[in-house]
Amino acid sequence: MANSGIQLLGFALSLIGIIALIIGTILPQWKMSAYIGDNIITAVAMYQGLWMSCAFQSTGQLQCKIYDSILQLDSALQATRALMIVGIIVSIAGLGVACMGMKCTTCGGGDKVRKSRVAMTGGIILLVGALCAVVACSWFAHNVIRAFYNPYTPVNTKFEFGAAIFIAWGGSLLDVLGGAMLASSCPRKKQVAKYPSMGGPARTAGSTKEYV
Repeated sequence: MANSGIQLLGFALSLIGIIALIIGTILPQWKMSAYIGDNIITAVAMYQGLWMSCAFQSTGQLQCKIYDSILQLDSALQATRALMIVGIIVSIAGLGVACMGMKCTTCGGGDKVRKSRVAMTGGIILLVGALCAVVACSWFAHNVIRAFYNPYTPVNTKFEFGAAIFIAWGGSLLDVLGGAMLASSCPRKKQVAKYPSMGGPARTAGSTKEYV
């Protein structure tokens, strides 16, 4: 059986990872203006996220605008949004399943083998959700890098990584670690002796001889 301490640690890491995924998905700093070339000094810093784009002025004002239409967005951004949402939903579902199978909970009765299997299933679901988030972040980062090194991209429109994508990456890593710890709750089969012990029958035979 898996140690309950490992299950608690995996649950805590997964919970922190899900919170980081939600925060990273909401924040607009997935990519920010790259200060290269003649764009070193500028009065406005541009940020773009999955749901909105923001402009931070040197005066301290922040203006954000939510994307008007989903159909106007490029396919890469739409796929990233979908994968992040699916990853968060699947991770939350996996965390709930794993919670029912943990040793410190009373859900599922007193069958330890069944609870361990439930916790293992929750860990596997968490790994699937974390994989969706990792693919989304990596795909978005690949598009940013490709546009940055594209010689036909104007210097003033080049972007680099923002803080939100690193938060989402960190949350995905925590989900992977927590899901792996919970998935290690696979129950081990009990080894049953094929032959009975020799002590019992010998004493029984001796006791019958005394009565005869």
